Amino acid sequence: MPAKLEGKAVTAPPRPTRIQPVPLATLLARADARLADGDDRAPASDVAVTGATLRAQHVRPGDLFAALPGARAHGADFAAAAVAAGATAVLTDDEGARRPAVRDAGVPVLVHPDPRAALGPVAAWIYGEPSLALNVLGVTGTSGKTTTTYMIAAGLAAADLVTGLVGTVETRIAGERLASAFTTPEAPDLQALFAVMLERGVTHVPMEVSSHALSLGRVAGTRFAVGAFTNLSQDHLDFHPDMEDYFRAKALLFDGRSSAEVVCVDQDWGRRLVHPRTVTVATAGDADWTASDIRVSRTGEQSFVLHTPGGRRVPATLPMPGPFNIANALVAAAVLDTAGIPIEAITRGLAEVRVPGRMERVALGQDFTAVVDYSHKPEAVAVALDAIRSRTEGRVLAVLGCGGDRDAAKRPLMGEAAARRSDLLVVTDDNPRGEDPAAIRAAMLAGAREVPEGERGEVVDIGDRRRAIAEAVARARPGDAVVIAGKGHETGQEIAGVVHPFSDREELAAAIRARFGRVTP
Repeated sequence: MPAKLEGKAVTAPPRPTRIQPVPLATLLARADARLADGDDRAPASDVAVTGATLRAQHVRPGDLFAALPGARAHGADFAAAAVAAGATAVLTDDEGARRPAVRDAGVPVLVHPDPRAALGPVAAWIYGEPSLALNVLGVTGTSGKTTTTYMIAAGLAAADLVTGLVGTVETRIAGERLASAFTTPEAPDLQALFAVMLERGVTHVPMEVSSHALSLGRVAGTRFAVGAFTNLSQDHLDFHPDMEDYFRAKALLFDGRSSAEVVCVDQDWGRRLVHPRTVTVATAGDADWTASDIRVSRTGEQSFVLHTPGGRRVPATLPMPGPFNIANALVAAAVLDTAGIPIEAITRGLAEVRVPGRMERVALGQDFTAVVDYSHKPEAVAVALDAIRSRTEGRVLAVLGCGGDRDAAKRPLMGEAAARRSDLLVVTDDNPRGEDPAAIRAAMLAGAREVPEGERGEVVDIGDRRRAIAEAVARARPGDAVVIAGKGHETGQEIAGVVHPFSDREELAAAIRARFGRVTP
């Protein structure tokens, strides 16, 4: 059962205003599909399609409804509702074609052995293959996708280009912001979104590309001007059986669908993706793009020298701490350069970038540092806390939880990583979803308490996230750093299928105000 958003209606994704109807016969050939056996309904040549969706509640008149098999239900069971809303055809598999709701739908049925794989190219064709007219700049990897795409977007803005953005935090169309339901939208929504961007004058689209999107065909039918890889660490092993399968999913971005490729080679995972035309980046060792002379101010701003493939040494600044953000900046710079953006715009964008919920400071005049960060994987937690520790004179006080119905194996690892790097670790709830929150915390606490006492700080268990944040703020002393990790930019907390309003940034600010009784930006 999908989560319900308390007090909010889930809106349909945007569609372009101008669509050239496509004959169903053309889509039949494009999908390499067949009409259902015994289908004597209107000939495919007489049916026109003007849109596509895999959600019956989002169907518009003239749509192709994709009835896909799912883990809990088959989309074919919703075909009657889709046709009632105006769907003119159904795309499904053999099982779906046998379901009564499809057999009795009264519209042509396209049958494909893997309709999910066919849906991306079909949707792209319906919307005029918009990615061929856009510079789509895709970024994949475990950590850094959001930050890197924001850095790319900042460089594009500095070059005075009209841009889009597709990612975890938000979707942007020429400056208009939309909430994001997934890191990468489903294939028909993505192709419609690209078509809307074209209508609004967008030329470049930085885009996060998740392993789910690559595995499930959400980006099938998309042509990337540049594909980029940041790094790989343990995550999503509830979806992928092992790390090798996770890597193979990421590697799909580099299977010929990207015209140019940028890869960070700080890890063996990245080095496995390199071929002669790959643009490489590295924070250490040889690569086309590297950095040197890195300096970090007390406020976390970093200055460094960019080394470009042409041998130039270019001074740069970044308003974000952490060596991992230098790696992200190198990837962003290489992507922008590959896309033809001048180095002056690249460095100007890096200097001005702001990323919601990524090492984001909450500064209200308090005498300690307060930071919200999205780190929700063991390695990400480690590097974030190491970065904070490197510029903190006092103690590090961390608040961290783990999500439910996700990779359970990482919970003790996250507890261990945070306990080793904190003087105080408050283990709390994240998005427990359908699981028992206490059981999730117990797994984290077990990992934290495996660390010998002399190698970790105090560990406490406070399930209520609001109280956990308040506890860390109450204990902070001058010169300390309070780090609220795991949810970052998110504005909701999912508990038992309901998403309740909750923002780490707002709760951290409220706790600071409650303690000090003043606000001094």
